Amino acid sequence: MQIKLYGLIGYPLEHSFSESYFKEKFLREGIKNYSYENMEIPCLYDFIDSVKTDNYPNFEGFNVTMPYKEKIIPYLDVLDDTAKEIGAVNTVTIKRQNGIIILKGYNTDAIGFEQSLFENLENNKIKALILGTGGASKAVAYVLRKHNIEYSIISRQKRDKEGYLTYKEINTSLLSSHKLIINATPLGMYPNIGEMPPIDIQQITNQHIVFDLIYNPSQTLLLSNCQIKGAKIINGFDMLCYQAQESWRIWNAN
Repeated sequence: MQIKLYGLIGYPLEHSFSESYFKEKFLREGIKNYSYENMEIPCLYDFIDSVKTDNYPNFEGFNVTMPYKEKIIPYLDVLDDTAKEIGAVNTVTIKRQNGIIILKGYNTDAIGFEQSLFENLENNKIKALILGTGGASKAVAYVLRKHNIEYSIISRQKRDKEGYLTYKEINTSLLSSHKLIINATPLGMYPNIGEMPPIDIQQITNQHIVFDLIYNPSQTLLLSNCQIKGAKIINGFDMLCYQAQESWRIWNAN
C-alpha cells in the first residue's frame, strides 16, 4: 500500500514540533501507511509548481507556517469560508480530479487558539492587545471578534487603520485597560530565545493574562517575565495540538 504523505511547509522550520507531533500520533494510535514531514521551502512558487505537476503523487495535504500563511492564498484554487474571512491559511488539502490537482485552503489556527484560550479564560469581559499583524494575528483577531472581545492590534510601524497601534503607543493606561495580551509574533521563538516584544513588563500585574502563541521554548522570555509579575501565562502548545487535530480531521473528511 502506498504511504500517504502529509507535511508542514515554511522557512525556516527548526522551531517546529509538527513532525514529531504527527509521528507520535501515528505511533500511539497505530496509524500505518501515513507519513508527515517538515519541509523547509525557500521558494513558495517552486513548491506549488511541483505539487501542481504532481511531482508528489502520494501527497495528500500540508500545513503552512511562517512566512507563507498569507502568501499562499493566491496559489490556492479554493478557500473555505473561515480562511477567506481570516485572510490566512495554515492547512491545505490536495485533491486529484480528472487529472487536475485542486488545492483548498483552511484555517485551523482559529480553532486551536479558541479552544486553548477559553480553557484558560474565565471571563470574556476583557479587552485584548494582539502583538503582531501576520497570519497568526489574523486568526486571533477572528476569534476575539467572534466572542465580542474588544481588541487592538500592535504593529511595529504606524498604520492608518482603525484598531492598529504601535508599540510606542502602549502606555500605562492601555495596559491597565487591556488585561489580555496575546503575542502573535515570532519574537522569543527558538533559536532566538533572548528576544521578546517591547512592552513594559513593569506595567504587568496579577490581573493580566498573557498568551504567547510560541511553544518552543515552552516558556518564552515574555512569559517568564510576566509570570514574575504575577500574570497568568499560557503558551502555544495546546493551540498547536488542537489545530493539528483539526487539520487531521479535515484531511480525512475530504
